[in-house]
Amino acid sequence: MNFNKNSNEILEEFLQEIPDTYEKRKGYFLWDILKAISIKLKDTLQKLTFVAGKLDVNNLTGTELERFITQRTGIERKEATYAQGVITAKGNGIINVGDLFETEGLIRFEAIEQKNIIDIGIVNIRCVTAGKVGNVPINSIKKMPITIQGINSCNNDLETNGGYDEETDTDLRNRYFERLREPATSGNIYHYKRWAKEVDGVGEARVIPLWNGHTTVKVIIIDSDRQPANENLVEKVQEYIDPNITGTGQGQAPIGAFCTVVSATPKNITISVKAVFSKNYDEEQIKKKITEQIKLYLQEIAFINDILSYAIVGSKILDVEGVIDYSDLKINNQTSNIECEQEQVFILERVDFVE
Repeated sequence: MNFNKNSNEILEEFLQEIPDTYEKRKGYFLWDILKAISIKLKDTLQKLTFVAGKLDVNNLTGTELERFITQRTGIERKEATYAQGVITAKGNGIINVGDLFETEGLIRFEAIEQKNIIDIGIVNIRCVTAGKVGNVPINSIKKMPITIQGINSCNNDLETNGGYDEETDTDLRNRYFERLREPATSGNIYHYKRWAKEVDGVGEARVIPLWNGHTTVKVIIIDSDRQPANENLVEKVQEYIDPNITGTGQGQAPIGAFCTVVSATPKNITISVKAVFSKNYDEEQIKKKITEQIKLYLQEIAFINDILSYAIVGSKILDVEGVIDYSDLKINNQTSNIECEQEQVFILERVDFVE
């Protein structure tokens, strides 16, 4: 039976199955009782349709998606990570574990070590909120929400990093499909790729076997934002797969396999274009959306496609609401597709709008 039929269609099917020797017109007992049954059956079929949809992983989100995937494969959603860094504190006093520091935007960090500051000192800190919100630029952590006796000022001379948001539904679903489509066994290529992507903060990975002779493997990673991975993330993956590249089997890699983990290097992309904007839209907002659309496109193809399509970049520009037309599109000063190497990832440096 078609689950999408309405109650009248269901009623007609019932009536067709009953001999014409019975009175089936509206207002008679048979019609009335079958109408009531049809209404209830329609509701039941709608519920069955809803339940059936839950058997398709593509229809699931959030906790339902997590439960579906974990029950079938053991894969769990990667949690958000906490950004870390250091601050320079000035004064004379003791900074204790848990003492707070803050940006102008009220992003808080806590000390993760006790430090006796004499005139000036360096303190390791961690954001109290998980996620990439904790990745802040230099000279931004200058406040102390709670006074620390003897400490006069603080500042971060380096940016904080290592904060990654919780794994998205899309990335979690893709890892599930990879588990089904790419059988990982006995330390094959798929196994190394899986191990790398099990580490919180890793977005994609590539594997090069025998890259430096027999028993050697290279794993290239990018982070969950499809950017080159920082040193801390590379170290985490290295530690997980083959600590210190010893090949002793102390990590996930089998004995005798020497695995080297590195970050992808950036293939910087500069785009220039002459665009025609509608007068009914804010020009600066349109430019911002164009840049965002191109960034999203680069993220979508990261470690999937090594060719940046000139035509698709043009279509992304036209797709932005408020763009009427464009001309003189150049990517890295070329009017053709751009390629990157196996260990590179496309990174948008800037979009120049030519008058």
